[in-house]
Amino acid sequence: MSGAALLAALGDRLGAIRGRLTPDADMAKITWFRAGGSAELLFQPADEEDLANFLRALPEEIPVTCVGIGSNLLVRDGGLEGVVIRLSAKGFGEVVRVGATQLRAGASAPDKRVAAAALDAGLGGFHFFHGIPGSIGGALRMNAGANGVETRQRVREVRAIDRRGELHILSVEAMGYAYRHSSAAPDLIFTSALMEGEPAESAEIRARMNEVQHHRETVQPVREKTGGSTFKNPDGTSAWKEIDRAGCRGFRIGDALMSEMHCNFMINAGAATGHDLERLGETVRRRVHETSGILLHWEIKRLGRFAPGHEVQAFVA
Repeated sequence: MSGAALLAALGDRLGAIRGRLTPDADMAKITWFRAGGSAELLFQPADEEDLANFLRALPEEIPVTCVGIGSNLLVRDGGLEGVVIRLSAKGFGEVVRVGATQLRAGASAPDKRVAAAALDAGLGGFHFFHGIPGSIGGALRMNAGANGVETRQRVREVRAIDRRGELHILSVEAMGYAYRHSSAAPDLIFTSALMEGEPAESAEIRARMNEVQHHRETVQPVREKTGGSTFKNPDGTSAWKEIDRAGCRGFRIGDALMSEMHCNFMINAGAATGHDLERLGETVRRRVHETSGILLHWEIKRLGRFAPGHEVQAFVA
């Protein structure tokens, strides 16, 4: 179904919705890879209430996918069925101090903005967010981390809306955090988080943020069309070391390649398609397993349908 047809079929159900609805939205404009197909219908809610009302009005059989700023997202060329929800900066991007040591961050707030707000508030422990190219919603979902600190160490409470439009408030224990993982129900759309730091001197916080920035700029291809770390680190080693050992530094399929600077970063060096990028990743997974016996697991989220005739077979050991 086309997005226009889906929107027409929903008819008066969405009459009270205040957010923005875009049929057949080009996801390549959203993802940092600048590749992939379209979403049948993209919805950007005005605020938490608008999101809840939309989900209550949406028929249960229509699939819903929530995305952030697209920094670690690979959309397949056949696009995304149903509704894609992307939280607006205006409705979900605020970061405010709510106590002596606490911030409330909206889910669409960029991680770097949270680090900056913590600096302004004199709160330590948030410096690692300065080096994560994503939003707080994604950080909550995957327990994002860097420089030896993880999101779960800062989270105290998370607000979320489920597929039926009901509000949930989850403790950090209820989030079920592990390495780059949360066991919170997959249908939950996180809207904000209460986060806690500790008092610190601004000069100390700024110095740690500068260390994060320097490290990122010197070892990562930050000015390329990339999705960040492609694979999770296996136990006892680093993904980049195993990729390098397998001879895949700089390995290329079309315009998709593994970075020469940091070979766990996949890059769109020109006009790579979602098919090119995913095929590159699966080829690297196979070669690493052939070399070291290690099975790499994707950290980049891959969503949507393959274009007809361009399916990518997942490597299975």
